[in-house]
Amino acid sequence: MTDSTYLRSGKVRDLYAVGNDRLLLVASDRLSAFDVVLPTPIVDKGRVLTGLSRFWFRHTAGIIPNHLVGTDPADVPAGAVPDDVGADLRGRMLLCRRATVLPIEVVVRGYLAGSGWKEYGATGSICGVRLPAGLREADRLPEPILTPATKAEAGHHDENIDFGRMVAEIEGVAVRDGNVGSPRDLAERVREVALALYRAAATRCERAGIVLADTKFELGLADGELILVDEVLTPDSSRFWDAATYAPGGPQPSFDKQFVRDWLEGQPWDKTAPGPELPPDVVAGTRARYVEAFERITEASFDRYLREDVIA
Repeated sequence: MTDSTYLRSGKVRDLYAVGNDRLLLVASDRLSAFDVVLPTPIVDKGRVLTGLSRFWFRHTAGIIPNHLVGTDPADVPAGAVPDDVGADLRGRMLLCRRATVLPIEVVVRGYLAGSGWKEYGATGSICGVRLPAGLREADRLPEPILTPATKAEAGHHDENIDFGRMVAEIEGVAVRDGNVGSPRDLAERVREVALALYRAAATRCERAGIVLADTKFELGLADGELILVDEVLTPDSSRFWDAATYAPGGPQPSFDKQFVRDWLEGQPWDKTAPGPELPPDVVAGTRARYVEAFERITEASFDRYLREDVIA
């Protein structure tokens, strides 16, 4: 391969360098749970993630620029990826501008769930943000809050951090760039953008009958500009609940891999690789949840996306 270099594979995506200033992100159908990539893929999952990211990049461009420059396999130079990868790019690729990604997970929460619920129960706050007493699991917060986290090494869990630690974590990136002000200036801008993204997305989701409980953004710097990168507002990076069944006071059914996690919890598995094979009904149920999230949020047909690679 002369025009592209394979860089690495994450739990879901494979990353290639295309020329000197482009990256190719290819979303697979792999699914991870409890930090283990399971042996059974979820058919079309990669296309759901890619299609939703494309939708949200378009609908949030007025809030912050993003890294997306192309989605057509014809934009990828001949020989840039192995033949088997190149034959399956349609609907699952993002050709992107390079960016220096901030070394933090930019998490925004509008509801009390997950690690936020656990931290609140122990301290009455999340990431240094004090919350009212007496909140129940899945309660809506008085207002959305930024709850950043570190990016853990493989096999470890992210660590929730407060705003001051976030400033320290991004200091090196801010200093190297030199065009984004002080580390605190950059952190303030990250908070402002993340909250604006969450509010815009929550409004759209509400229209679709979906509660956006929380979500994780990836932000980076390109040519002195803060931009949105990676995937955005997908079932892998967000907690989506059905508004019709939302009932605070306990865990909520969600449009994501929680369906798989619940099944795994009932299996004789020690949560180490390779993980058990998923039965057909769990695969089908998971796929159906991902596709439903796609169609309700985009108001577009997923079958048409598969056929034509377009989101109306």
